[in-house]
Formats: sequence, C-alpha cells, structure tokens
Amino acid sequence: MKENKSFIKKQSVFILSVTIAFLLIIYGFLCSDQLTDISSAVMSWVSEKFGWLYVFFVSVLCIFLAWLALGKYGNVKLGKDTDKPEYSNFHWYAMLFCGGTGIGLVFWSIAEPLSHYANPPEEITPSTVEAANFSIRTCFLHWGITQWACFAIVGLGIAYFQYRKGKNAQISNLLTPLMGEKAIKGTIGKAIDTFSVVVSFAGVATSLGLGVKQISGGLNYLFDIPNTNTTYLIIIVLITAVFLASAVSGVNKGIKYLSSINTIIAFLLLLLAFAVGPHIPILNTLVNGLGQHIQNFFGDVFSISSFGDNSWFMNWRVFYYAWFIAWTPFVGMFIARISKGRTIREFLTGVIIIPTVFTIIWLSVFGTIALSTTGDWSLEAIRKLAATPETGVFIVFNEYPLSKVISILIILLLSIFFITSADSATYSLSVMTSDGNINPPKYKEIIWAVIEAAIAFLLLAAGSLKPLQTISIAASLPFLFIMIAMCPALIKELKKEI
Repeated sequence: MKENKSFIKKQSVFILSVTIAFLLIIYGFLCSDQLTDISSAVMSWVSEKFGWLYVFFVSVLCIFLAWLALGKYGNVKLGKDTDKPEYSNFHWYAMLFCGGTGIGLVFWSIAEPLSHYANPPEEITPSTVEAANFSIRTCFLHWGITQWACFAIVGLGIAYFQYRKGKNAQISNLLTPLMGEKAIKGTIGKAIDTFSVVVSFAGVATSLGLGVKQISGGLNYLFDIPNTNTTYLIIIVLITAVFLASAVSGVNKGIKYLSSINTIIAFLLLLLAFAVGPHIPILNTLVNGLGQHIQNFFGDVFSISSFGDNSWFMNWRVFYYAWFIAWTPFVGMFIARISKGRTIREFLTGVIIIPTVFTIIWLSVFGTIALSTTGDWSLEAIRKLAATPETGVFIVFNEYPLSKVISILIILLLSIFFITSADSATYSLSVMTSDGNINPPKYKEIIWAVIEAAIAFLLLAAGSLKPLQTISIAASLPFLFIMIAMCPALIKELKKEI
C-alpha cells in the first residue's frame, strides 16, 4: 500500500498532466466552437489587463540578461569548474536553432513581413517605405532577441541549478531560493511542474499543427495533393514515426544528427534564395534593417500606446511574447540539457546572439523577396496573401527561377524542423514528468509523442488550431509570474558564487 502511494506521489505530475491532455483532446474535438469562444475571451482579458506586463517584462529581461552576461557572474560555469561542453559549437548551435524556433520562422518568413507592410499600426500608412522599414525591424524584434531571451532565462536557470547545484531538472527548483525546499518538494512544486507541462504540450501541439498545414499546403500547391484531413493524418503519422524513433534513440543520436542535417539544409535554402532573389535590395535591407533595429530597439521593445488604439500591439507583440513564454518550459529544458560545461556568458551569447544573427539574415533575405515580389500588387492582394501563411511562401517563390527546387527544400526543411521540434519537446516533457530525470523512461517519450500528434491532428480535423493556440497563450500568464520570480531567485543563488 505504501509502495503504491509512493509511486502515485512520484508520478503525480505525469498522471495529472496526461489526464489534462486527454480531457483537452476530447473537449477540443467535441466542442471546438465553444472552446474557441472561451479561449478567445480569456485571451482578450489577458491582453487587455496584462499586455503592459508582457511588454515590460520582456524588455527588462533583455537588459537583465545582458547585465548577467557582461558582469561578474559571466564566468560562472554551468557545471563543476572542471566540466567541459558535451557538444561542439556547431552541434550546439544546430540543436539550439532546430529545437527552438524552426517551424515558426519558416512558416511566417513571407507572411509576417507582408502583414506588417499591409496592416501596420494606425499611425503608419500601409504600402509605404515607412511601412516597409517598420515591417523588417518588427520581424527582427519578434524573432530575435526577445524570443531567445525568454528561452534563455529558463534554460539558464535549469542548467545552473541542475549542473552547478546538483538539483534535478525541474522548473520548480528554480524558485527554491525564494520559497524554500519544503514548499518546492510539496504541493506547490508539483503544481508548478504540472502547469509547466500543460503549457508546453499545448504550445508545441499548436506549432506542430501549423507545420503540418504548411507541408500539406506546399504539397497541394506543387503536386495537387488534396489538402484534406487524410493528408494531414498521413503527414502526422509518417513524421511522428520518425521523431519517435529519434526521441527513443536519445539526444546524442537522433536530435544531434537531425539538427545538424537541418541546419545545413537551412543554410543551403538561404543561399539559394539569395542567389535567385534581388541581391542588392537584400543587402540594403540587411544593413538598413539592422540599423533601424538597433536605433529603435528600446522604443520598439517598450512600445505600447498609452492613449491610442492598442489592437495591433495586442494582436502581434503581446501575442508573440505570450506564445514564446508558452514555449519556454520545454525549450528551456532542452537548452539546459545540451549546455552543460558552458559559462553563463558563453551560454547567453550562444542562446541569444547567435540565433538572432542567423534570424536577421534569414528575414532580410525572405522579407526582401516578399516585399519585392508584391511591390506592384494591390493592397488587397497583399493582405490576402499574408492571410494564408501556409501557402504564401510557395506562391512568392513561384515568381523566381528554381521555384520547384526551393519549394521542395522548404517542405523538407519544414519536415525535419517538425521532427526536431517534436523530438526536443517529447524529450523535455518526459523529463518534466519524470521528476527531472534527464534519462526519462522510453514509455513516457512514446506517450508524449502520441499525445502531441493526436492533439495536432484532432484540432486540424476539427477545422482550427486557434482554440489550443489561444489556450496556451492565455495560460502563459501564470507562467509569466513564475519567470519573473526566476530572476531574483537566480541572483540570490549566484551571490553565493562570489
């Protein structure tokens, strides 16, 4: 009897989070419209009441992490003083990029620049040079430092407490300096860990669903394969089988090598897109966009209207910040797993600066191609294309040489991004539901892989990913407060190092 109670207590995070996942699957499939209404109402309330807090926290977080990297704590190692990094810089960067932002960056690389160009905030006139400049620097902000700063604080905290302080890899351990061991090992700690899991699987299932839509849209556009639930199911089953095999094989095999392959494909696609695209405008965009981004960084990152219409900021900036925060538990967990032996300065440079530089180059190429291609289009036509991001990238590249080759590379890139993102998410969810064990049982990885695939397919079959996406973003509010508490908790523990 005592053994049964002990087992249930030890597995409580796993049992509770899997139960919530199944209930969400059933409710989302049977009551999709009702779930959409509820989640949209909650998200509207969160944005209206706490939009300012998302903007303020992400802005201050960027400053806080810069201070950590450049200050006296920068040389503190994430591990023992004698520990060396487990992975080479190339493999580390590849896994960081593919485990974090891959699908989203490809999915939005054409549609988002066009959307900001055609539908900027009310004080900017659409389809003007001002709108184009605003569009590029906004994409840099959304997919660069602000996103990776959110991932970095959680990853840094987990890596520090796990490798330096000997804790297990649980989100709740990051708050031990503030709340004490007793609270973290009790109900409060279990609640934090369970909530982190729920936020994570909702966020990753949504992103995987977006990836499936774009792969299916590309196959339909290129080869007239029907864009139906059957196609969705086949794509999900095939890719789930691959990422499940990769996950079971372990980080050192599946994720490591798939990430390296995908990084090479991403560079190849980037070079090919630059080769067929307008060279000089792309280089001008890179230089001008970077200058605009640096010049306007603090104004943009703190930007929210005091008296005017905030709808654009809520629909884009706050939406993105909340979405990134919803991703932080599992991305942070994965980043921590592959970063043992790095110093805090090296960690923050690798996790924030390197992906941001690649993202800026990527968006300079794809953003310029998008804006150049649609330069003579009507405003209505641009808005229509921006509203269909799953096919927008294929439609735009159809205007260029080697369009078939580029489109096939995009589909291949998306497929492997799907695999690596789901792979890292499956691993992280398994760790979080295995009491922080970095070598979780294989059966848990299988269960989470099936859950992720099932949620993505059922919501696609029901006609919309919006309910789950909105739920994950609305649920990011409580996790936002957890992330706020991580900063003083980390500093309190780091003071003992000096």
